[in-house]
Amino acid sequence: MRPISSRDNPLVKHLHALATSARERRKAGETLLDGAHLIAAALDHGFPLKRIVLSDSAAQRTEAADLLTRVPAGIDCVSLSDTLFAHVSPVDSPSGILALIDVPAHAQSAEQPPGNVIVLDGVQDPGNLGTILRTAAAAGVADVLLTEGCAQAWSPRVLRAGMGAHFVVRIREHADVLGVLRAFPGVRLATALAPRARSLYELDLAGPVAWMFGAEGQGLSPALLQAADALLTIPMHEGIESLNVGAAAAICLFEQRRQILAERTPAAR
Repeated sequence: MRPISSRDNPLVKHLHALATSARERRKAGETLLDGAHLIAAALDHGFPLKRIVLSDSAAQRTEAADLLTRVPAGIDCVSLSDTLFAHVSPVDSPSGILALIDVPAHAQSAEQPPGNVIVLDGVQDPGNLGTILRTAAAAGVADVLLTEGCAQAWSPRVLRAGMGAHFVVRIREHADVLGVLRAFPGVRLATALAPRARSLYELDLAGPVAWMFGAEGQGLSPALLQAADALLTIPMHEGIESLNVGAAAAICLFEQRRQILAERTPAAR
């Protein structure tokens, strides 16, 4: 474990920049994993780590010691005082352990998704974005495409909300979503409050679906609404107009999963 004690150290400056600046993360092609759970998830899925950073107090805990036994040989491990660690931490309540990683190449891939896909249009809240990624992983959706206006998918706050989903789901930022949708072999469904929207529970969702979810408040862009084969709405109690985009995505994805599982399972006798 290599100790560092100065804020003027180049690594400390770099970590602080990654923690606080989306521009620096894009420029470096790197980001930070905050906490033992995220780092363990990365290791579980064979995701490469570049560096481990521990606070002095975290280095004394069993959790950190156990995690370090899983880190491949040759990975640089450094320790910082608790105060210096708080300076480079991307969250208000530092966990005491960080990992530096590269943002994966498939974030910019142009490959056509093979199955279900989620298109997110202008979803700016990191918590909502991370929740949708976590839900996609749980529902078995492998591809998520983000338009230009979305939050940075690999920011530390989105990573924390995703709880390891980033290592299961293929995420494409700044994607050519209209190009993908034109070539998509299944049905393209958009959530929208519109007179011609059909109830989610009336739709056959057993085949491949491209799900389109819009920004909090603004909804989907006109171009994406035009690209949809059908508009859908989630039936709600009278007087309630809308749902949080994370909740709406979860309801839609698990209604599809319910239909698929029901089709596979023989009816009870």
